[in-house]
Amino acid sequence: MAIVTPRTSASPQPAPATPAPAPRPGPLPGLATAAAGVAVAWVVHLLVPAVPMLTAAVVLGIAAAHVPGVRARVRGSARPGLTLAGKRLMRIGVVLLGLKLGLDDVLGLGWATVAMVVAVVAATFAGTLWLGRRLGLRGDQPLLIATGYSICGASAIGAVSEVSGSDEEDVATSVALVTLCGTLAIAVLPLLHHPLGLDDAQFGRWVGAGVHDVGQVVATAQTAGPAALTDAVLVKLMRVALLAPLVAAVAVSVRRRRQQTTPAKASVKASEKTSGKASEKRPPLIPLFVLGFLAMVGVRTTGWVPAAGLDLAAHAQELLLAAALFGLGSAVHLPSLVRTGGRVAALGLCSWVVIAGASYGGVLLTT
Repeated sequence: MAIVTPRTSASPQPAPATPAPAPRPGPLPGLATAAAGVAVAWVVHLLVPAVPMLTAAVVLGIAAAHVPGVRARVRGSARPGLTLAGKRLMRIGVVLLGLKLGLDDVLGLGWATVAMVVAVVAATFAGTLWLGRRLGLRGDQPLLIATGYSICGASAIGAVSEVSGSDEEDVATSVALVTLCGTLAIAVLPLLHHPLGLDDAQFGRWVGAGVHDVGQVVATAQTAGPAALTDAVLVKLMRVALLAPLVAAVAVSVRRRRQQTTPAKASVKASEKTSGKASEKRPPLIPLFVLGFLAMVGVRTTGWVPAAGLDLAAHAQELLLAAALFGLGSAVHLPSLVRTGGRVAALGLCSWVVIAGASYGGVLLTT
């Protein structure tokens, strides 16, 4: 008789352990990298005073994103902190920017100059936005470039991108273009001072109405003396004051656009609705940092802040914006920029001609 041995069931093998996901890097490495970039930009400005620290910060950020050895850190462990700098620190810097402008400064320009500045900003913004869309630039690039050229360069781009939800690459590309053109203005516009028949005060107002960043305005106008520098800064700050209504208008436009797309999503499942996947957070009509900017304008108007406090706030604002611009510059990807470089360069050149021509005509009409 055959002996049948019972089958022994194989003991279950333990499942292979799933490796734990690598912890996501925190913001500290990126913030430290941005601080190092600001320090280098400050040294560059000390050695070459004609180069504003904010301009140097953008250029260094772009370089850091492409230099072997540093590039891996910028795109890896430092990325969260650099993104944080480009957004959060930008907001704080924009708020402190309000302390540079008082209502008495605006009224001191005269209503004719105020009307000229508003007309130049409106013409530059509308013309650049229209041409950028006709050229087929991607994403929010037309909106961001139009904002940077018409208001106050990279600071305005950062502020508008906060409410428009723009892609980081679009923001970086726009900042790079506006910074490049503003830097070229430092070298080109002083050569046109006398050939255009402008006296020192007229040249200062032309620079203030036509150059993008505050630091670039100072670097350009100081070549014609203190009178030109004073008028340039006042006109430039008037353009800065228009940042608040522009950001509010963009926020309203974004809200309306999202409201129009809501009915198209009405057929999603109820479970998705309750989980929040079908609903989008609507941006506020006036972002908090814009209200902060207006509040700082009001504080400056009261005259309560002593000169030492204003100087301290100005230094803090410049450092914060430099860190933010280094973060934005580090997001620039030159190969992607080259692919659309012809159209972007064409838009930048045309917008530069528009704002220079409109501000030149406005200065002649109001003086």
